Amino acid sequence: MNKDSLIKVSSKSFSRNKILRAELLSHFPNVIFNDNGLNFDQNSFSNFIAESSAVIVGLEPINEAVLKYCPKLEFISKFGVGLDNINEDAIKKYNIGLGWSGGLNCRSVAEMVLCYMIGLSRNIFFSSRRLVFGNDWSKEGGEDLSSKVIGIIGVGHIGKDVIKLLNPFGCKIMVNDIVDQSDFYNDNGLVVSSKADIFEKCDIISIHTPLDNTTRGFFNREVFQKMKKDSYFINCARGGLVIESDLKIALQKDYIAGAAIDVFDAEPSDNLELIQLPNMICTPHTGGSSSQAVLAMGRSAISHLVAHYEGY
Repeated sequence: MNKDSLIKVSSKSFSRNKILRAELLSHFPNVIFNDNGLNFDQNSFSNFIAESSAVIVGLEPINEAVLKYCPKLEFISKFGVGLDNINEDAIKKYNIGLGWSGGLNCRSVAEMVLCYMIGLSRNIFFSSRRLVFGNDWSKEGGEDLSSKVIGIIGVGHIGKDVIKLLNPFGCKIMVNDIVDQSDFYNDNGLVVSSKADIFEKCDIISIHTPLDNTTRGFFNREVFQKMKKDSYFINCARGGLVIESDLKIALQKDYIAGAAIDVFDAEPSDNLELIQLPNMICTPHTGGSSSQAVLAMGRSAISHLVAHYEGY
């Protein structure tokens, strides 16, 4: 292992975690963290990692426009599970290695999705807001989640874990994925469905697909108009899956009853017109950030770095 290698950590979550910092420094003494909690754009990110030998990145953009300013960079280790911010053709062009593991935060995200489902169904979020800000003691308790028809679009690590958490509730679960997973569907009593059927029949729809050119902007005004007027939409995957202006219209015009969103097209989001809608619940991309998930993702990123420098 080259002890002189300069490692830079752009992820804010990794940088402020004392356990991960100590574990990384035990392997690599020459580390620069994002101690100022910077939200990088492409230019500032290029400047930050320019002289590094390896980086631990979160959601920062890895593309040719960045990599051409990083002549010493030989390895990228991903803190997190999505690769939509990494242009794999560009890293191959510059002969840069990539360390990544999937599914590390699936329970953290799945629990938030379940929280959203219960909170929306039982009117917990909206009644709490009315009580706190309007002294409204209306006892509108919503409906049991157990009576709902749930649509899961994307049955990967997180989609599967959401389904496992839902099993005790006895919901009817309709699923859609581009991969045939018949054994899992049969074992869990799932109803394989078209997207059109999910839009038309489900009380709650949660999306769990990767973000790429085939899924960007998938949830648009046309889709929201196809959904039931008393249905709810949940997105704890990637903000780019949704056209935010269309979601705002859908909520304003009551195409759907409400939405719960943990991710946005641009983060941090300043889309206050969307965030502050009365039938909107949102969180600042914390779905995969339980303390357990942060440690799992961070330790995975460290292990990929160690493996690279030890040659295995």
